[in-house]
Amino acid sequence: MREYSIEKTRDIGIIAHIDAGKTTVTERILFYTGISHKLGEVHDGEAIMDWMAQERERGITITSAATTCHWLDYRINIIDTPGHIDFTAEVQRSLRVLDGAVVVFDGTAGVEAQSETVWRQADLYNVPRICFLNKMDKVGADFEKSLESIHQKLSPKAVPLQIPIGEADEFEGIVDLIRQKALYFEGDFGEKVVVKEIPQDLKEKAEEIRQKMLEKIVAEDEVLLEKFLEKKEISSGELQEVLRKATLAYKLIPVFCGASLRNKGIQLLLDGVCFYLPSPKDLPPVQGSDPKTGKNISRKPEDSEPFAALVFKVASDPFVGSLSYFRVYSGHLKKGSYVFNSVTLEKERIGRILRMHAASRNDLDELFAGDIAATVGLKNTTTGHTLCDAESPILLEKISFPEPVISIRITPETKDDQEKLGQALKKLAEEDPTFKRKQDLETGETIISGMGELHLEVLCDRMKREFKVAANVGRPQVAYKETILQEAEAEGKYIRQSGGRGQYGHVFLRIKPKERGEGYEFIDAIKGGTIPQEFIPAVKKGVREAMDKGVLAGFPMVDMEVTLFDGSFHEVDSSEVAFKIAAIQAMQAGSKKAKTILLEPVMKIEVVIPEEFFGDTIGDLNRRRGVIEETKDRAKLKVIESKVPLGEMFGYATSLRSLTQGRGTFTMEFDHYDKIPDNITQEIIEGKRK
Repeated sequence: MREYSIEKTRDIGIIAHIDAGKTTVTERILFYTGISHKLGEVHDGEAIMDWMAQERERGITITSAATTCHWLDYRINIIDTPGHIDFTAEVQRSLRVLDGAVVVFDGTAGVEAQSETVWRQADLYNVPRICFLNKMDKVGADFEKSLESIHQKLSPKAVPLQIPIGEADEFEGIVDLIRQKALYFEGDFGEKVVVKEIPQDLKEKAEEIRQKMLEKIVAEDEVLLEKFLEKKEISSGELQEVLRKATLAYKLIPVFCGASLRNKGIQLLLDGVCFYLPSPKDLPPVQGSDPKTGKNISRKPEDSEPFAALVFKVASDPFVGSLSYFRVYSGHLKKGSYVFNSVTLEKERIGRILRMHAASRNDLDELFAGDIAATVGLKNTTTGHTLCDAESPILLEKISFPEPVISIRITPETKDDQEKLGQALKKLAEEDPTFKRKQDLETGETIISGMGELHLEVLCDRMKREFKVAANVGRPQVAYKETILQEAEAEGKYIRQSGGRGQYGHVFLRIKPKERGEGYEFIDAIKGGTIPQEFIPAVKKGVREAMDKGVLAGFPMVDMEVTLFDGSFHEVDSSEVAFKIAAIQAMQAGSKKAKTILLEPVMKIEVVIPEEFFGDTIGDLNRRRGVIEETKDRAKLKVIESKVPLGEMFGYATSLRSLTQGRGTFTMEFDHYDKIPDNITQEIIEGKRK
């Protein structure tokens, strides 16, 4: 039996730029909803949601943690996500399965670089959201400036429902513009919400902002608009109802404010989650396809529908083994039952159902539509796989992840470590879709790739601690790519005569550049059977193999279209191996003709520094081949936005510290791949060949 109706269920994520206070907001939510009885602080390494050793040491969130709490008569399933861009996959996969999001902003900084990134990720999945302007108690906090930055950079649809009473040290409460009351948070932990009249000196300002709020809300409903124009009284219930509909349709975004560290404003944010964010029932049925026919099908968020769930995260747990987190979209699931994986086309048994609370867990007997839970021991199920009813299979849309931009070489210290390293890398790759591993065939070394230096540092740390692998780690290397600038045609012919049966493969390939980021496409344009159908996959394999090891410096080739348009075969001597080798030869010859160039990852950098270090910092970025895009003021600080090649950013944290007496900070995220200047290309080629 359901404990909570689906209408009273909320599946939400808390997303933000690093250090905006996401985890502290989640900790306060858990405290006020009675899940925890003590306030865990991130800076003390005591946060419940930051349960990994690496998170507690660094004071940042690395992995998304799930928990469930109850407020009013609602059940809220929460996923607290990382803010650091190296762990962007955690945000991506969480947003894919959530119905709503709370976007947290630092009230002193407003919209920051990664605020935009997580906002765009939420846009990708059309996630309705509410904003929370946090840190209103911090020196330099500015509600209006932060709101303006949301309007300018993210969306003009943001509508403030509250304003702070005082800012920085004088922040003491919140004016609720809908109810037209002042709210104060008393008691040792701000647990008592005291309602008073709006202070006299704030009445005029509150009325002015309330009028703007009313105009935005009533514009979404004809009946309310008429009332508003006739200057009739509009009840808070009517306003909330219209605002809820507009939020669900992503026409308006409610904005709340507070100070999570000082225990102010969280209860009102919880009310906002229940009032304005969607239940699974408020959203359209989930879309998928029939794994056999490819025909589009959908599932309504109802317990009576056939079971359908998406696995959005796989994690290693030292106590129970491999944990698979999943979101149930339709139907219900009982412990001990079998489900069908529509990607691998295999059945999996659900031995245990676990409701997660960060690193701890409770066993459940049954799950229903809208629930988020985990299970253990699935054999061939990984991130993005669909679990469903075998009688009514459905394949839900997979989650797409960005490509890694940085690599390091890793070598085990002993023979025992060699075996352990293989197992550790396999488990980490199953958990993290942005982590890639491969063997360098020339040196026999293992190369691991990820989203940034911190990402790889954390993974290496986990290998040592969790998997007890002793390994030597090389210096980070940039994940360069190769591509072509022109169209070219080339022939590949492989003929070997030895005693008995020989080898014969012959192909003509046409290669053509594609736009940056469009990827690779293979086109089979063979007519009249000049190459039999059974050899086409071998040609495709040869092309792929040649692209994995480019002609210029051995880096993978990207953004090109390869067409197989002619060739010949021998009745007796032709084989798959011969056609694969012929395809490799043709690719290598064609790539040389088509003018191959090197590409490098270019990062979007936001540097925040005191004003007196502005000139030196700009000079340093220019020296690193940076392109300065914008400079602006934020309180008494300067913000520099620029694009810099990743290869020039190693050691930048140390350099910035020494330039700014330790007072400068920066954030960095991948932006795009771009052509490398010729002189640097030459250095990279020579370095690679040495």
